[in-house]
Amino acid sequence: NFYIYLGQIQIFNSAAEYLRKQRVGQVFRVSFTRARNIRFHRKFFALLNYAFDTWEPAEKLYKGKPVQKNLDQFRADITILAGYYNTAIRMDGSVRVTPKSIAFHSMDEDEFEALYSAVIDVLLQRVFIDQTRDDVENVVNNILAYT
Repeated sequence: NFYIYLGQIQIFNSAAEYLRKQRVGQVFRVSFTRARNIRFHRKFFALLNYAFDTWEPAEKLYKGKPVQKNLDQFRADITILAGYYNTAIRMDGSVRVTPKSIAFHSMDEDEFEALYSAVIDVLLQRVFIDQTRDDVENVVNNILAYT
């Protein structure tokens, strides 16, 4: 892995050791991605938690028992509605839709920022109907200030 800080390249641990063992003159292909911001990642989850707490789904029964809302399912549904999903064909011919992974190794910072923006748009349509983007951002920033 290569990390760039203020224009200076620093080679860390295993990458440095690997390169030291290589012959001079070999060609390597290197790809650079902007490192993910952990604070922004936390902001995303603060947004989701706030939205989940605010969301009041209609009561449903399944086989006579009440169905509870679930944060993992909520996050998956919001991510899919925001347009960040993968599809796969199932054995019965139906299509399975799953949310894209937001793990640091699966999504770079630029895509994560776009996801965050798309998620807010979905939440404004589905959960925060009477609020503005600024209202939601202010609440999330206040939540983060107390954590």
